[in-house]
Amino acid sequence: MRIIKLSVLAGIAGMMVMATSVQAQQASQKEETGKDIAFSDAKGNCLACHGMPTQPDAQAGGSFGPPLIAMSARFPDRTALRAKIWDPTVSNPNTSMPPFGKHKVLTEQEIDKVTDFIYSL
Repeated sequence: MRIIKLSVLAGIAGMMVMATSVQAQQASQKEETGKDIAFSDAKGNCLACHGMPTQPDAQAGGSFGPPLIAMSARFPDRTALRAKIWDPTVSNPNTSMPPFGKHKVLTEQEIDKVTDFIYSL
């Protein structure tokens, strides 16, 4: 009888470990926001060149590119902003901004998320 109780306890403990593991995995798979992508050194890395004065957590934003502020006023057409992120060389062949879409640095969905975030600034 004691062996059965230990087996049951071991099974319960194993299920608890599995549940915790699944919860941790789900948390790590949290969907990235446009802000997450824009701030990520490994993806958008917008802060390397652009300041974001309206974002208090955008520390050490660059000053090489124009500040990302009042973007909906600067780009009344959201698709023009997306096109600029997709391939800025179309409107300026000498730009230093990387063509995130053309060179597949970001996926279509990531570009849409970044565009939505930047457009909201």
